[in-house]
Amino acid sequence: MEYKDYYKILGVDRDADDATIKRAYRKLARKYHPDVSNEDDAAEKFREANEAYEVLKDPEKRAAYDQLGRGGSARQDSAGGFQPPPGWDSNFEFRGGGYTGADAGDFSDFFESLFGRGGFRAAGGRGPGASAGGSMRGQDQTARIALDLEDAFQGGQKMISLRVPETDEHGRVVNRERTVRVNIPKGVRAGQQLRLTGQGMPGLGGGEAGDLYLEIEFRPHPLFRLDDRNLMLELPVAPWEAALGATVKTPTPAGPVDLKIPARSNSGRRLRLKGRGMPGKTPGDLIATLKIVLPEHLDDETRALYERLARESDFNPRKKLGV
Repeated sequence: MEYKDYYKILGVDRDADDATIKRAYRKLARKYHPDVSNEDDAAEKFREANEAYEVLKDPEKRAAYDQLGRGGSARQDSAGGFQPPPGWDSNFEFRGGGYTGADAGDFSDFFESLFGRGGFRAAGGRGPGASAGGSMRGQDQTARIALDLEDAFQGGQKMISLRVPETDEHGRVVNRERTVRVNIPKGVRAGQQLRLTGQGMPGLGGGEAGDLYLEIEFRPHPLFRLDDRNLMLELPVAPWEAALGATVKTPTPAGPVDLKIPARSNSGRRLRLKGRGMPGKTPGDLIATLKIVLPEHLDDETRALYERLARESDFNPRKKLGV
C-alpha cells in the first residue's frame, strides 16, 4: 500500500489554512476534471485531488493525518509498502459520520486503512435527531484509547485525556484537550467500545447531549502478548534448568508465581498456567513458551564444566539429520 502525501497532491504547505486548501483543490479539480481535460492521467489526478481534499478540509481527519506523518512515523511492511504505526490515532475524539464529498469507491486503500469505509470510525450510537418540540439531540462522538494490559487486568477508574480537533479563527486545525473519567471493566477486550452517556456533542434547543464511545486498544507490553483471553509469555530458562528440571519464578500481571519446568524440556515447549490470563466469565490462561538461554559471559569454572560435558557426552542433537 502506497503512502499518500495529501499536502503534496494539492500543492500546499502543511500549515495551509482552509481557504488556501480550498483554492488549491478547486484549481486542480478544474484542471483535471475528466469532462474537460485531455491528459491521459486526468481521471487519476482528479481522484487523488478529491481524496486529498476529503481529508484536509475536515479538521478531524486532517488532525489524525497530521499526527500520522509527524516525526517520520510512517512505516513500511515486509513488501516495502506503507503501514500505519500502532496507536497512531489513539486519544483523538471524532464525530460520527461518513464521507462528505465523494463516492466511497473513489478512495484509495491508503484512505480506507486510515478512515474506514464509513468515514472515520463512525460512532456506534445514534446521530443527531430533531424532536417534535424543535430540540435536537447532540451528535455521538468516538475515540480510540490505548490502555496497558494491567488496566484491563485490574479494572477500575482511569482519567483519559482526549484531543478534540477544531478549526481556529485562521482556518488552521488545533487540538483542544479534555479529560474524562472512565470506568474500565475488568477483562475488557481490544475492540470493545465503552459508552459514556451524555459525553458527546451538546444538544440544540434543550436537546440531550450525544454519547461518547471509547474503543479499546492495548499498548504493546514488554512481556506479554494477548491471544484472545490468553496471555503469551516467552520464558527464558538456563540450559541446566531445562535439562534437569527446576521451579522458576514466572511473571504474571498479578505478580510472580512458581512454575515447574519438567526435566528434558526443549526450547519451544509450552507450559500452561490455568486461569492466570485475562479475567472474564471464563478466565484465560498464561502460556509460557520456554527459551533456553546461554550465559552471556563464561567464567573459567563454567567454561571448564561445559568443556567436560563436551568431552564426556555422546549426545548429538543432529543425529536425526543423518550427520
